[in-house]
Amino acid sequence: MTASTLLSRIRVVLSHPTHPGNIGAAARAMKTMGLSRLILVRPKRFPDPEARARSANALDVLESATVCEDLGEALRGTTLSFAVSARLRELAHPPLDARSAAAEAVACACSEEVAFLFGNETTGLSNDEVLMCNRLACIPSDPGYSSLNLASAVQVIAYECRMSAIGAEFARVGAPAMALAPHQDVENFLAHLEQSLQASGFLDPGNPRKLMERMRRLFLRVTLEVEEVSLLRGMLSAWDKPRSRGKNS
Repeated sequence: MTASTLLSRIRVVLSHPTHPGNIGAAARAMKTMGLSRLILVRPKRFPDPEARARSANALDVLESATVCEDLGEALRGTTLSFAVSARLRELAHPPLDARSAAAEAVACACSEEVAFLFGNETTGLSNDEVLMCNRLACIPSDPGYSSLNLASAVQVIAYECRMSAIGAEFARVGAPAMALAPHQDVENFLAHLEQSLQASGFLDPGNPRKLMERMRRLFLRVTLEVEEVSLLRGMLSAWDKPRSRGKNS
């Protein structure tokens, strides 16, 4: 599989970007490394002349960018997603450095869709956004000043992805043995799990957040396969049936 094919399955998602110049610069950073799929979640200003100006010769990446209303839509169709953040979170996944994250992303891209998620220029990624991803990726910058411009962060990740893709092309990295579950299927399972836990009385309906954050962290960390999600959904459905019969009797 060629490096360009691998990179074509990796999307860059910018969540709530406020400065159109950063969108254009991110598009340029992507194109220099062979990435072309740019997803924007509710950008403040887009399209915009400044974005076009900063994209230089990457207008094709910019003009083909997809604008989404929410992160779930942006991640639809992916099976592996990386939240890129300099901040460690209490409930987040153990962080990977950019090089390790890129290597895992490229290996998955042999057969699946992958996303790297970048946050707002001012506030970064929220905890909820991080928990929607399978992995947390960090760029190992100087701890005395770890703040990177949004486009610069995209450039670092794009470079590492390109280097991993070139290595995979020559090493003939194989695809995963089993098909991984798409993002939306995992989200549907987690919603089903929350409903079942509430119905069982195990989950406090007045305060479900903390437990479900831990459940989300657990199941996203292991990167569920299609058959595993089907098995888990089947188990939940089987457990739900006795309660339904009891209510109807």
